[in-house]
Amino acid sequence: MRVFIAIDIDEVTKKDLSDLQNELQGKADIRKGDAKWVDPENMHLTLKFLGDTRDAQVVEVCNIAGDVASRHNSFDVDVETVGYFGGKSARVLWVGAGQGSEELSRLQQDLDQQLAGAGWPKDNRKYSAHLTLCRIRNAKAGFELARLTDEYKDCKLGTIPARAVIVYQSELTPQGPVYTVLGGYQLQ
Repeated sequence: MRVFIAIDIDEVTKKDLSDLQNELQGKADIRKGDAKWVDPENMHLTLKFLGDTRDAQVVEVCNIAGDVASRHNSFDVDVETVGYFGGKSARVLWVGAGQGSEELSRLQQDLDQQLAGAGWPKDNRKYSAHLTLCRIRNAKAGFELARLTDEYKDCKLGTIPARAVIVYQSELTPQGPVYTVLGGYQLQ
């Protein structure tokens, strides 16, 4: 099964993200199929994507997630600044983490370190806390959406209360991903 570990986002932030997506879609001169917009109900702050994981390993992943969570205090993460991954043409449009991102990074690094000790590969890239707004399917739309990000570099959407680390199973379906909680572990 495909497994990842994340921080959930609250309903108020999901609504704000949906409003932002609608605003961006209204301003962008792109066709409907040019970008795949992520349903805010499926958004989360990913800490670690493990990918295909054997059923027998899930218990170990949950134990590690619980142990790491027990060593970190709960905190708040500000959601702000629209940006993108890609060159001049965006491939992924996202909204980033502001204040609270240092605590989030420490939590992610601890989790990555503990999982590496149990045999999972460490992340090679520096952690970049973000919520994906859309994935862009062609270069023209990528240029258009990248251009729009300048208008939103100072936006502030709200604050996510980071209170627990959640281990999820991700099942890909034709209708989109289906996430199932395998375990939830409270931060202190």
